[in-house]
Amino acid sequence: FYGRPSRKLAVVGVTGTEGKSSTAAFIWQLLRLAGRKAGFISTVQYSEGGDAVDNPVHQTTPEAPVVQARLSGMVRAGCAFAVVEASSHGLSPRTNRLGDVLFDGAVMMNVAREHLEFHGTWEQYRDDKANLFRGLSAGGHIKQIDGRDARIPSFGLVNLDDPSWAYFAAAAGGAGITGFSCGTPGAEESPGAPGADFLGPGRYVAENIRAGEGGIDFRVRGPESFSVEAPLPGAFNAWNVLAAVLAVSRLTGIPPAVVADKAPLLTPVRGRMTKIDCGQDFEVYVDYAHTPSSFNAVFPALRARVRGRIIAVFGSGGERDTAKRPEQGRVAARFCDTVILADEDPRGEDPVALLSAIEAGCCAGGKIPGKDVFIIPDRAAAIRRAFALASPGDMVLLLGKSHENSIIYRDYVMPWDEIAEAKKALQEIL
Repeated sequence: FYGRPSRKLAVVGVTGTEGKSSTAAFIWQLLRLAGRKAGFISTVQYSEGGDAVDNPVHQTTPEAPVVQARLSGMVRAGCAFAVVEASSHGLSPRTNRLGDVLFDGAVMMNVAREHLEFHGTWEQYRDDKANLFRGLSAGGHIKQIDGRDARIPSFGLVNLDDPSWAYFAAAAGGAGITGFSCGTPGAEESPGAPGADFLGPGRYVAENIRAGEGGIDFRVRGPESFSVEAPLPGAFNAWNVLAAVLAVSRLTGIPPAVVADKAPLLTPVRGRMTKIDCGQDFEVYVDYAHTPSSFNAVFPALRARVRGRIIAVFGSGGERDTAKRPEQGRVAARFCDTVILADEDPRGEDPVALLSAIEAGCCAGGKIPGKDVFIIPDRAAAIRRAFALASPGDMVLLLGKSHENSIIYRDYVMPWDEIAEAKKALQEIL
C-alpha cells in the first residue's frame, strides 16, 4: 500500500533495554547537523523529515501500518535516511511490526531483564531483539535513494560492555560489526563464543569520561581517535552519544571525528534527565528510568556527585514483569536516602498492592516504612511530599513517567505531564 518505503531509505534500527530513545534521537540530530535529510521514529517523538513532534501513545515501536506510513512520509518529504527505535515487541514475530522494514544498520545498546510478561523468558527477549541484526545482509541491500539505485553496506554496532554483544554480532549474518565501549569489554556468557573475531572494523573505547551539570566530555580511542563534548547530563549518555556518532559515520561515510564535532549542538531528549529549575534550592530531575538495570546506570554517578540526600519518586507498570519490582526497591534503597512510591501505570492491578511489592525490596535494603520509604499512590501528592522533604543541596528524582502523557488505571486514563506537574508543585512552595 505504501510502496515499500524502506527500500527508498537508508534505515538504521536501535535496540536495547535502555538508551534506545536517546540514541535514536541523537543519530537523527547528527544526521541533520551533517546536512542529511532524515526522519525518525521513537518512544518520545518522531519526524517525517521536519521538526520532531511528540509521540501521542505509550508505544515505542508503532504497529506495522503506522511504521510504514511514517517511513512513506519520510520518502515523500525527500529524506534519504530513517532512524527507527526497535523495541523487543516490535521485533517479535508475534507482532511483526518491523517485519517488512529493510534495515541497513543495527545498533545494540544493552540487554537487561524486561518485558518477560510478553516474551516469557529472558532468552526469548534477547532472541527477539536480535532479529534486528538478523535482517542485515553481508552484501548490503540495493535501494533506490534519491531516484537512483545504490548498494547500501550493512553494519552493526554492539556495546562491548554488555555480556550479550557477541550473541548480537553472531546474528548479523556476516555484516560488518563494530564494537563500542565505555569501560571493560563484556564477556559473552556462551562457552566457546568467538568474541573478538566478530569485530572486523574494530572497536572504539570512550576514556576519561567526565560528567557535570553542564554536560559530558570524553576521549575516544579506536581506529580513528577523537574527542566528544555534548551538553547532555549523566555519564551514561557517553554510550548513547558514542553509538550515535559511529552510526552516522557508518551511514554517511563521514569520519567519526567530523561527526563528533557536531555533538556540542545536540539537545537532550525530553524526559531523559531533564532538569527542572524554578529557583528552588535543591535539584530536580525527570527521567524515564524504571528498571533495576536503568537504576544501576543512573544512580551511582548521581550518588557520587550529590552532597545532600537523594529522594526518588517512582512506581512500576501494572500487568508487567512482577519480579522486577522488589529489585527496583533494593537498588533504590542502596543509592537513595528516601523513596516515595507512586502510581506509574497501575492498569488493572491494585495500586497499593503493586507498590507494596517494591516497598518489600526497599525494606530488604534497609529502609523503614514511614521513615524513609513511603507509599503515596497519588503521583501529584507524592511529588509534593518529595519537595516538602527536600533541603538545600538535595536532589529529587522523578522517575518512570518522563515524556508519557497519561497514567493508565483499571477504568480510566488520567492525562499526565510529569514536567508540568513538577513545575506547578515547585511554584506552589516558592
